[in-house]
Amino acid sequence: MSAPGALLARGSVPGPTGLLAQLALALICAGYAVGAAVGWGSRELAVIMGDFGLSAGALVASVSCLLYARSSPPRHRPAWLLFALSSMMASAGNFVWGWYEVVLDRKVPGPSLADLFFLCFAPPAIIGLLVLAKRPVTRAGWVCLALDAWLIGGSLLTLSWSLALAHTTRVQGESVAPAALSLAYPLLDIVLVSMVLALHFRRSAANRSAVNTAIGALALTVLCDALFTSPLLRESYRSGQLLDAGWFAGSLLLAYAPWGARRPLEPPRPPRGPRAPRLPSRPVAGSLAALTPYLAAAVCTLGILYNVVQGRTVDRVVVLTGCGVVLALVVRQGIMLLDNIALTQELAQKENHFRSLVQGSSDVIMIAAPGGTLRYVSPAASGVYGRDAEDMVGTPLSALIHPDDLGRVLHEVRRFLAADPGDESTTRIECRFRSGRGDWLNVESTVNRHQGGLIFNSRDVTERVRLQAQLQHSAEHDPLTDLPNRALFTERVRQALAGRRAGDPGTAVLFIDLDGFKGVNDRLGHQAGDELLIQAAHRLGDSVRAGDTAARLGGDEFAALILGDGVHDKAARESQVVEIAERLRLTLSQPYRIDGNDVRVAASIGVAFAEKGINPADLMRNADLAMYRAKAGGKDRVELYAPQMQAEVVRRTELAARLRSALHEGEFALLHQPVVSLTTGRIEAITAQARWRSAQGILFTPAEFLRVSGDTERTAELGHWLLEEAVEQAAERDRLGHRVPVTVRVSARRLLDRSMPLATVEALLTRYGLPSGALIVELSDYDPLIPFEELEQRLAGLRRLGVRIALDGLGSGHAAFTALRRLPVDILKLDRELVEGIVESARLHKITSGLLRIACDLGLQSVADGVDVPEQIIALRAMGCTHGQGMAFAGLLDEYRLRRALVRDDFTVPGGLALPVPHRWRVEHPQWTK
Repeated sequence: MSAPGALLARGSVPGPTGLLAQLALALICAGYAVGAAVGWGSRELAVIMGDFGLSAGALVASVSCLLYARSSPPRHRPAWLLFALSSMMASAGNFVWGWYEVVLDRKVPGPSLADLFFLCFAPPAIIGLLVLAKRPVTRAGWVCLALDAWLIGGSLLTLSWSLALAHTTRVQGESVAPAALSLAYPLLDIVLVSMVLALHFRRSAANRSAVNTAIGALALTVLCDALFTSPLLRESYRSGQLLDAGWFAGSLLLAYAPWGARRPLEPPRPPRGPRAPRLPSRPVAGSLAALTPYLAAAVCTLGILYNVVQGRTVDRVVVLTGCGVVLALVVRQGIMLLDNIALTQELAQKENHFRSLVQGSSDVIMIAAPGGTLRYVSPAASGVYGRDAEDMVGTPLSALIHPDDLGRVLHEVRRFLAADPGDESTTRIECRFRSGRGDWLNVESTVNRHQGGLIFNSRDVTERVRLQAQLQHSAEHDPLTDLPNRALFTERVRQALAGRRAGDPGTAVLFIDLDGFKGVNDRLGHQAGDELLIQAAHRLGDSVRAGDTAARLGGDEFAALILGDGVHDKAARESQVVEIAERLRLTLSQPYRIDGNDVRVAASIGVAFAEKGINPADLMRNADLAMYRAKAGGKDRVELYAPQMQAEVVRRTELAARLRSALHEGEFALLHQPVVSLTTGRIEAITAQARWRSAQGILFTPAEFLRVSGDTERTAELGHWLLEEAVEQAAERDRLGHRVPVTVRVSARRLLDRSMPLATVEALLTRYGLPSGALIVELSDYDPLIPFEELEQRLAGLRRLGVRIALDGLGSGHAAFTALRRLPVDILKLDRELVEGIVESARLHKITSGLLRIACDLGLQSVADGVDVPEQIIALRAMGCTHGQGMAFAGLLDEYRLRRALVRDDFTVPGGLALPVPHRWRVEHPQWTK
C-alpha cells in the first residue's frame, strides 16, 4: 500500500458508540440466522418471523434513511429519500405476504399485490444510485458509462438466462403473467448490480462509510433475490427459512449505514528517520475499472459455452445478447482508442509546452541521482553558469560546490531527505557554485524530491548577495571615513570581552576627540572639516595594529579597540597601551594639508582597560570619561581611566542638575572687587563677578559651576543675567553719585554668539540709563582659531556704543599677543601668574616690565590682577603699571560693603611718588580721575 493509502486506511477508526452499534447489529442478525436455521421452533413462529420480521426490518431501514436524509447535504438528500422509499416497498411487500400466510392462512397467489411492492423495490434504489454516481464530464464518458452498464448487464443476462431464466420461461410459458413476473425479478436485479459495478460514486469525507455500507446492503439484498429466483430454491422456498436471514441482514445493514459512519481521527505522525524510496503503485480501483469490459465479455462467453457444453440449442436470447455485448465491446474499444489518441496528442503538447518552459527559463533545472551525479541539466546553464549543459551531465554535484560550503550543503540535503515529505516538501539551499569562467557564483536553489533523487531549481543571486553585503557594510561603517561605526565597534568590543580573549587585562578601549575641530568648521567650512576627518581616519587606521579596530563614533570623536597580548603585568600593559595612545596623539596632531593650507588640531585621548566581568557599555563609558578628563586637563594629552572619575561625573551631574534651577531660585549673587589706582589709592573701577551659593551653603566660583554645567544654553542664560545685573547695579550707584565703571568678563565665543547681539547691550544701557564709558567688557578665552575678523567687528560696534574693551590674560600665551595685535582694546590686564612671581623672579620682572612698557607706548591703561602684597604694589608702580586689584586692597565685596568702600574711597598705597595719569585716559575717562 502506498503512503497516501496507508494514511487513508488509518484516517478513521470506530468510536466506542460505533463499536457497540456494530456489535448489536451483528448479534441481532446472528440471532435471526440461528432462529431461521433451526426453524424458529414452530411453523407458526417461522412464518411470522419470515414475513412480519422482514417487514419490520425493512421498515426500520426506511425510517433510518428518511431521518438521515433530513440532515444530509442537499445533493445527497434525494438518494437517501429514494433508499427510504425502496425499503418501504420491501416492507409493504413482506407485510402483504405475511397477511396472506399468517392472517388469512392461505397461500400467496401469483401474481399478487406483494409482487407489485417487491418489483417497486429496485427502481428507487437504481435511481438513488444514479443520484450518488459521479457524472461524466464528456460525451464519450457518458457513452462509455452506458456501454459499461450494458456490458455488465448483458453478460449477467446471458449467464443467468443460460443457467435458469430459459428454464423458467419454459415452465411458465403457458401463462404470460407468471413468466413476466419470474423474469422481472432477475432482470431488475441485474440492472441494479450493473449500476453498482459500472458507476463511480461521490464519497465525501462525511458520508464515505454511509455510502459504502448502503451499497453493501443493496448488494446483499440483490444476492438473496438472485437465490430466490433460481429454480432450485423457488419451488422449495418457505417463509422463515435461512434465505430470509440474508434479506433481514440487508435491511438492518441499510438502517445502520447512515449512523454507523466512522469518526475521522488524525493519523499518528510517523516517526522521522531515513526512508527507502517508494515505488509508485497503481490504484486497485482503476485497474478493475479498466478490466470491467473484458470481464463482462468473459462472463458472456461462459454463458454461451455453458449452452454448448450442455448440448443445448443456443437460445436466440443468448445469441442476441451476446452479439450486443460484443458490439458494445467493439464500440467501447473504438471510443477508448480515439480517446487514447487524443490523450497522447495532449500529452505530447503538454510535454512540448513544459520542455519550452524549462529550456526558456532563466533558472537552471538540474536532476541529481541519489548518488549525487547530475542526470539532467537544463540549457539555461550556459547563460547562468557559463558551462554547457551536456558537459555538466554526469558530473558529481559536489565537484561544482565551493569546498567551504560543501559540508553545510550535504548536512542540509541529508536533513531534508530524512524529513517527512508531508511536513517539508521543499527546502532552500544557498551556496557558491563554480562557473565555467573559473569564478564562484552565489547560487540559490529550491530543492524537491524526485524518485529517490533531487531536483534543483537554481538561480544566480550573486548581485543580490553583493548588494546585501554592501548594505551590511553601509549599516556598520561610517559613510564619510569608511571606518566602523559605533554599532560595529560596540559589537567588536563585545566579541573581545566574550571570546577567547575574555578576561585579558591588556584589552583596552581608546576614545579620541579632535581639539579645535569646531574652529576648523567655523573658519574653513564644513567641506574642509570633512576632509580633515577623512585624513584623520586614514592616519588612525594606519596607526593601529593588525587585529585592532579603529572606528568613528560621530562628529570628531573616534575610538580604537586595542586587543591584549595576554600580558598580566599591570605596569607592562599600561605602558604598552599608553605608548600606542601617545603615538596616535602625535600622529593625529600633525598638520593637515587642506586646500593648500596647513591646519592643526590636537587630540585628547581617554584610555580604559578591560577588567574582569566588565561589559562593553561600561568599558566604553570609562574610556569616554577618561577622554573628557584629558580635555578638562588641558587637551592634547592622554588620560587613563580611574574609578574616582565616575564619582566625579556623578557629582558634576548632580551639580549641573541643581544649577539649572539655581538661577531662577535666586541662589546667584553678584560680588565686586575694586580696581585701585596704584598712585592715589582711589577706586577707579570695579570688577563684577558671579557667585553661586547653593542650598547646602557651598560657594562656587564661575570656573567651578560653568565647568560642571556643560550646558551652553544655561551658560548663556547666566552670562545674560550677569551683564544685566551689573548694568542695573552700576546705574543705581551712578544715581547715588558713585560714578565708577563696572567691568564684566565675557568670553570671545560668547561675544560671537548670536544670542548676544549688539542690540542687547544697547538696550540694557538705554533701559537703565548707564552713561557712556561706564561699562567695560573684559575679553577672555580668546582662541586663535576663532574668526578674528568677526570678533573685531563686534568689538568695534561695542566701542561705538561707549563700551570700553579690556584684554584679559596678557602674558599667559601667544593668543593674548595675537589679540593685542588684531583687536581694538583700551585696557590691558596682566595675568595673575606674572604678578605672583614678580618680586622673587628677575626674569618675570623683566618680562612684566616689557609688557607694561608696550602698554604705555600704545597709550593703553594697565591693570594688574592678583596684587596681594605691598611689595607687588611697589614693584608694579615702579614698572609703570597704573592700576591693580587683589587682596592687597580688598577681596570680593557685596553691594553694601562696596558702597562703604566707595564712600571711603582711600586705600593705603606704599610710599613712592605718584605717577602721572596718562593724558589720553584723563581726557576720555574723566570719571576715573574725579
